[in-house]
Amino acid sequence: MKEFFIEIITPSKTAYSGKVHSVTMPGVMGEFQVLFNHAPLMSTLEVGKMSIRDAEDNEMVFATSGGVAEVLHNKILVLSSAVETPEEIDLERATKAAERAKERLAQRTNPEIDVPRAEIALARALNRIKLLQS
Repeated sequence: MKEFFIEIITPSKTAYSGKVHSVTMPGVMGEFQVLFNHAPLMSTLEVGKMSIRDAEDNEMVFATSGGVAEVLHNKILVLSSAVETPEEIDLERATKAAERAKERLAQRTNPEIDVPRAEIALARALNRIKLLQS
């Protein structure tokens, strides 16, 4: 299988950089896969799981908090506010974050509650938990 290059960048680090065989990402219109010689595209990414099959045919998974992806000339550039490997995720912390977000959402009629922020926090926490449990 032919290889291409991907770089995943967050504000604090380069989460991954290297040659791969395939990448599956959570696009806003649904999950999509990129292989060698994929047509050029730009996509917004949702909170979800990103899977990479590297040049040695190892699969790696990441929890992503959304972002954007550009595919052009056998190179993918992913920009995301956060990307985590399963080893970087603290299950206890993610569980507590989900509980806090659910508590805030239960009070959604309170004008002091930022409902969209709580919904995003819940989605991110549940994504982390789901990635660890899969």
